[in-house]
Amino acid sequence: MQLSNAVIEHSNDQADNLRRIISPKPLKIIAISSGKGGVGKTNISINLALSMAKQGKEVMLLDADLGLANIDVLLGLNTEYDLSHVISGERTLEEIIVDGPENIKIIPASSGINKMANLTPAEQVGLINAFSDLGHVVDVLIIDTGAGISDTVTNFCKASQDVIVVVHDEPASITDAYAFIKVMSKKHCVNRFHVLANMAHNVNEGRALFKKLTKATDRFLDVILTFTGTVPYDEKLRKSVQHQKAVVQAFPRSPSALAFKRITRQINSWPEGTMEATGQSTGQLKFFVERLIQSEMIRNDLSQIATVQTAVIPQEAY
Repeated sequence: MQLSNAVIEHSNDQADNLRRIISPKPLKIIAISSGKGGVGKTNISINLALSMAKQGKEVMLLDADLGLANIDVLLGLNTEYDLSHVISGERTLEEIIVDGPENIKIIPASSGINKMANLTPAEQVGLINAFSDLGHVVDVLIIDTGAGISDTVTNFCKASQDVIVVVHDEPASITDAYAFIKVMSKKHCVNRFHVLANMAHNVNEGRALFKKLTKATDRFLDVILTFTGTVPYDEKLRKSVQHQKAVVQAFPRSPSALAFKRITRQINSWPEGTMEATGQSTGQLKFFVERLIQSEMIRNDLSQIATVQTAVIPQEAY
């Protein structure tokens, strides 16, 4: 007896779903950061997210740049709510997620991140469960952090599996990237970083920037840096920003778009991270949020202790 194509297709779908349930793919959590602003970090985040989506990944993009949260602007999207509305209970996580190009999911974090340090126990549980209950199956979570070494930036990076440090061909970019790596390694015990050179004139220039950075880190820090790749200076990328589109969409054959494609393939080949939680991606999202909340609360406690000490010391001295 011959089976119809429809029956065979349905059977294959069931088998695929069963394999996914039994052996779910782990979630990659990647923080994109930089020691210095103005190096194109947000553009890197957007184009990597879209490039991964084009290669078949389910991607979620978290806009966590408190100083300049503008992923929605760069993609011509409208966002009405952010993570603060989830914390307050006004909206569910599903309701604030914005659908982006190539079906990527964007979470506007904005002021919600600042509130993580002062959550009540009920709010903590609610936020953790919101990520745990997320209906989307996610392969990759990309976090566009702020620039610099603020506690919020470092906490996002510490809670992630992988950290990409974006550098640019100017002295301040290299020195600030070194300062960022130093803080992450000395203060937060993160010792592995991926370095991406942006707006370089060629691959050799990108590798030269990487060597400048590793020359300093090899001498003074106990860290391991790997070179992720180079995104060349490309006039098409500037034009895509003007059109509020990602360059991988607007000009898919441009030098920068092809570079993003190569870098994405390399990222896909990275070994799975060492997050303590394994299994379903939503479970790992939950674990990521737990770590982030814990880091923010510790930061807040230390800040309060420092404030008390500052107030007490002059009195004791007197």
